[in-house]
Amino acid sequence: MTGDIRTDAHRTVRWWRRLAAMTQKEVRQLGRDIPLLVFLLYSFSFSVYVSGVGLTMQLRNADLMVHDADHSLSSRELIHRFQQPYFRFRGEIADPREGRRHMDEGTTMVLLDIPPRFHEALAGREATAVQLLVDTTNAPQGLSAAGYAAQIVSRFGSEVGFASVGLGSTPSSVPMIVSAHRVWFNPNQDETWFQSISHLLRTITVFAVLLPAVALVREKERGTLEQLLVAPLSPVQIMLSKVLAMTGVILLCASIAVYGVLRPVFHVPIKGPAWLFFLLTGLHVFTTSGFGLVAATVTRNQAQVGMIALFLVGPMMLLSGITTPYESMPKWVQTVMAVSPLRYYIDITYGVLLKGAGLDVLWKSVGTMALLGGGLFVFGMWRFRKQFD
Repeated sequence: MTGDIRTDAHRTVRWWRRLAAMTQKEVRQLGRDIPLLVFLLYSFSFSVYVSGVGLTMQLRNADLMVHDADHSLSSRELIHRFQQPYFRFRGEIADPREGRRHMDEGTTMVLLDIPPRFHEALAGREATAVQLLVDTTNAPQGLSAAGYAAQIVSRFGSEVGFASVGLGSTPSSVPMIVSAHRVWFNPNQDETWFQSISHLLRTITVFAVLLPAVALVREKERGTLEQLLVAPLSPVQIMLSKVLAMTGVILLCASIAVYGVLRPVFHVPIKGPAWLFFLLTGLHVFTTSGFGLVAATVTRNQAQVGMIALFLVGPMMLLSGITTPYESMPKWVQTVMAVSPLRYYIDITYGVLLKGAGLDVLWKSVGTMALLGGGLFVFGMWRFRKQFD
């Protein structure tokens, strides 16, 4: 009995030594690919920085033109309220048709049209209206411009109405409902946090699919896969070594992005345990690499695996909720994206980094992602073995 236990122990030790040797071999092979290493460093450093400082979804300096047919104190006061950073005054026009021409040419986004007798109507306590034309070719920016403009005009109208009845611009004796906002997790509403983290998630996902798949397909191209199969190695060791090696490389690059860009440049907080973030990032890489391994089993060269990776990664990027709210998508899209590891990794990342959440809150997302990873890896293993039966 003791001899059997020793034999099993020796086999286990040999198994892990072979896996470690194969993992070390994959890391060395990646280290010889200088262009890929340079691209990795760029993607996890400068590219993250550019996404944080160069991309914005908030309204900034929307070009505003005004047609003022009244030229009164009230019209000038209303125009003056359209200030930066949301609006940028580009000048006054004499004919509204000229403003529409500028909107057609894309040189202005907002056209404010103030009618004649605007001041006279306000002074006489009459109802009056102004027209706001908004170019919503860029729908998010146009809707934001319309929303901010509606707030400005509404506040101006309230102040004029209160003043006309002798209550002042901000009366304390009139019953009013005041909305008290409490902004959590990003109190300054710094958009660079969202943009830089989102880009990091996209980069991790892309390389988690591509690197293991390329490593496996490279063996096919060079004719070394058959040599590995006749060696004292199991298919699990061959595939798992590639996943482990690429997971380690991606985690190292992710740490460069977090501690080299996110923290010092954008001051993104890490409210939860940093080790938990990197541990779950490793789980996400393992889960997502299953897609790459499956793609590698049905392709013969790196060009083919790249095309299939684009086919897989594209929908994940667009429909997992990384740029648009997941809840606003159609139900059938939400059902399909339930098999996307990125869907759960988004909640995990924002939960750990910005909310300080732990496994007691994130256990559903972590468990689902782990089940997906195990299923994909087993399916890839089955496909890999079937190729050589």
